[in-house]
Amino acid sequence: MVIMCCVAGAPAQSNSPLPDAPTPANSAPTLRTIPRDLLNDQRALWTSPLHASDRTMIEGLFVLATAGVIGSEDTHIMQHHFLDASTNQHANTASTGLTGLLAAAPFAYYSMGHIRHDAHSEQTGILAGEAIADSLAINQAIKITSRRERPTLDNARGRFFQSGVGFDSSFASNHSVVAWSSATVIASESQSRWMTLAAYSVATGVSVSRVAGRDHFPSDVFVGSALGWAVGRYVHHHHHLHDLK
Repeated sequence: MVIMCCVAGAPAQSNSPLPDAPTPANSAPTLRTIPRDLLNDQRALWTSPLHASDRTMIEGLFVLATAGVIGSEDTHIMQHHFLDASTNQHANTASTGLTGLLAAAPFAYYSMGHIRHDAHSEQTGILAGEAIADSLAINQAIKITSRRERPTLDNARGRFFQSGVGFDSSFASNHSVVAWSSATVIASESQSRWMTLAAYSVATGVSVSRVAGRDHFPSDVFVGSALGWAVGRYVHHHHHLHDLK
């Protein structure tokens, strides 16, 4: 339920169903405001199922239904595709590199903004980093609960709630969460269509390569990507300050 509302409940307008969500501040977010904002974000995101609107519920059910359809084909896909070891290795290298770009982007944006006295770039870096932290916190709880086997185990059956999995659960993909939460903030903050396209293209590359590398099932990256996108939208909407130069 938390997954559903976090994925579908990222507000596109001001009438957010999330409770006690911070409204856009009168001053730009700073490094000092990050701890407070993270606490407020987590409280709002985790309690969102209690305050979900009808629209959010419908959107959430659609997301879950889509994930279910994809999940029903997980084993078949991984048993018959992406079986070449060389392809897996190249995909793993690609996913690591692409995720690294989007994980480092917040620091790069903030540093360049600080050097150039560009408040907008500083804001982009802070919000992208905050989105990554928010989405990882939620996804780690999902991974600990789901305890799903990786595609490389047990002929890619992808069983859930396996005690031997520990903290290495396949569901959902942390790489996808990081990539999409960072890319969404960057795209939302950017005034360039090319930067928006580039950010989402890199994030898509991460998701695809995690499957091609046999690190995750398709449903793992779908949910991880959707979660990262939703949290990125939430963070941008609630902490973005307009009229920055």
